[in-house]
Amino acid sequence: MLRGVPITARLLGLLALVPFLWGAATHFSPDLTAWGTTHLGSRFVAPYVQLFFGSVMLCFFSGALWGNASRAGGALGGAALFLAAVPAVWAYVETGGGPVSSAMNLIFGFAGLALLDLAFAYWRLVPGWWLRLRLPMAVIVIASLAVEVYF
Repeated sequence: MLRGVPITARLLGLLALVPFLWGAATHFSPDLTAWGTTHLGSRFVAPYVQLFFGSVMLCFFSGALWGNASRAGGALGGAALFLAAVPAVWAYVETGGGPVSSAMNLIFGFAGLALLDLAFAYWRLVPGWWLRLRLPMAVIVIASLAVEVYF
């Protein structure tokens, strides 16, 4: 599945998933929540770690798309630059209304980002391995955020 994805990208992608998976685990385990709160602080357990880090990652991948869009010219380049900025603006505008609504809006943000990943791959603005990394990440992030919304 991750064939052709540079090892550095694989490792960074895996590291980016840790706060989401940890947040989902602390949501379900009072023992992990207590340990995390005691040893890491209350912002490093669910839902706070997922919501804050989710906003950061949505902005990060928005910036990654922006960087790729900057290589395109003409109308496609302008449209791609505009579209690449949307997830970051979404994260800023649509989070902060409480954990459930923020998690739901981040789910929408990551789903929209996955659609942008597909569009950028179609336009050949991202490396060939991009979708093999980004789509599985999107599924895991959305599932982890869904814990805050549905459980």
